[in-house]
Amino acid sequence: MAAKAKAKAKATVRVTQTGSPIGRTKDQLATLKGLGLNKLHRTRELEDTPAVRGMINKVRHLIRVEGAE
Repeated sequence: MAAKAKAKAKATVRVTQTGSPIGRTKDQLATLKGLGLNKLHRTRELEDTPAVRGMINKVRHLIRVEGAE
């Protein structure tokens, strides 16, 4: 019973913005904001879900991804 009660540690991914959104399309800017990134060198620790992975893929040229555990 105790094993089931333990919450599994969720996988996370660390995302850092490395590129400027200036001159990018509105949807790419909105994606950066959705990831919690709107300034250079800002880092966020996000849950590793398919939705987040899709957002990362859309702006992969503007960010650096670390620690896909």
